[in-house]
Amino acid sequence: MADETGIQGFSRRQIARATALGGVWPIVAAAGAPAQGGAPYPAAEGTLVGVRQFGAKGDAKSDDTKALQSAIDAAAERGGSVLIPPGIYLSAELQLRPKVGLIGIPAWDYRGGGGSVLRLMDENARCLLNITAAFGCTVDGLSLEGRKLGKSVHGILLDKPTYMREDTFRIERSQITNFSGDGVRLQRAWCFTIRQCMIAYSGGDGISLRGWDGFLMDNWFSGNRGAGFAAREENASCTFTGNRIEWNREGLLIAGGDSYNITGNFFDRAGTCGLALLQREQRPCELVTVSGNIFRRSGKSAHADSHDSAQIRLDGGRGITCCANTMQAGRDDDGRGVWSPSYGVIYKGLEQCVISQNVLHKGAIKELLVDLGGHGEGVVVKDNPGSLFKP
Repeated sequence: MADETGIQGFSRRQIARATALGGVWPIVAAAGAPAQGGAPYPAAEGTLVGVRQFGAKGDAKSDDTKALQSAIDAAAERGGSVLIPPGIYLSAELQLRPKVGLIGIPAWDYRGGGGSVLRLMDENARCLLNITAAFGCTVDGLSLEGRKLGKSVHGILLDKPTYMREDTFRIERSQITNFSGDGVRLQRAWCFTIRQCMIAYSGGDGISLRGWDGFLMDNWFSGNRGAGFAAREENASCTFTGNRIEWNREGLLIAGGDSYNITGNFFDRAGTCGLALLQREQRPCELVTVSGNIFRRSGKSAHADSHDSAQIRLDGGRGITCCANTMQAGRDDDGRGVWSPSYGVIYKGLEQCVISQNVLHKGAIKELLVDLGGHGEGVVVKDNPGSLFKP
């Protein structure tokens, strides 16, 4: 018989252990299966809700919006989670609720989705998954597909009028691809984690952030027509570690932000700078550590004389440490395309900053370090060995 979770044959301890090990498939299958006698489990029996109980088909043909939203709302009534078995669920915009987990099986790969797939079917939607005011929610193990529908339709959207309180949402092990807007658009986000995701092929940015207190770890940001990650409005206090930012129109763009730790990432073949720390309305970036990263082949789409043809661009900064990074020029994988970038590190208007011990082995085409002046006191630039690359 069903225990307190509402899923036959699984104790709460077994479910916690299986989920921790990534082996949630038997649980998901059970969540969508009928009980003995053929009747589905009543949603009120437990905190794990299967979408099949509410009529979701997952057959890539049926409109599953109502069933998915009903499952989310049912889970919200008791602080539960929604389990989505593998399948392709067509949906319009869904509203995630506070402290609800939306959990699937991550079976996607670099070229396409798989496992538990939510596929956008409404070109007039604002987004596929709306997490505005869904404080403490979790999105785990899903493949969200935008199909390039509409104009500026986002994959996941948080859009608050004020900062109110900490959001503390988590987006994990999910693939978010082919949205006409941003993969993830966060407006006034406060306290969040995004890790082990692939956010790719968006018409806008992979992630667009207005907010602070975020952890972004072990993600792919690939092939987005905007930036891989961009923070153009007020932004602060993010840890950006172990990510791969590749083949985006822009790499990582931070305007007027402070308190960033950008460490151990791989930047590859950005259309403009791999990393740009810029001023925003005369506000410089402050307290940023850039260390232990690799920058390759930046500036693919930039004019050769432009400051966007650089591995790193520091335009106005206070208290920035840029140390122990490695840079190299190059071209496309197939031996085609332009050689880039023209410049290694371009810096301007700095105060109490250090650019040191970076290695630019064949690091740029024209010039390794470009000092545009306008600095205040305490700027140290030294011990940055390297060589120009001659195509």
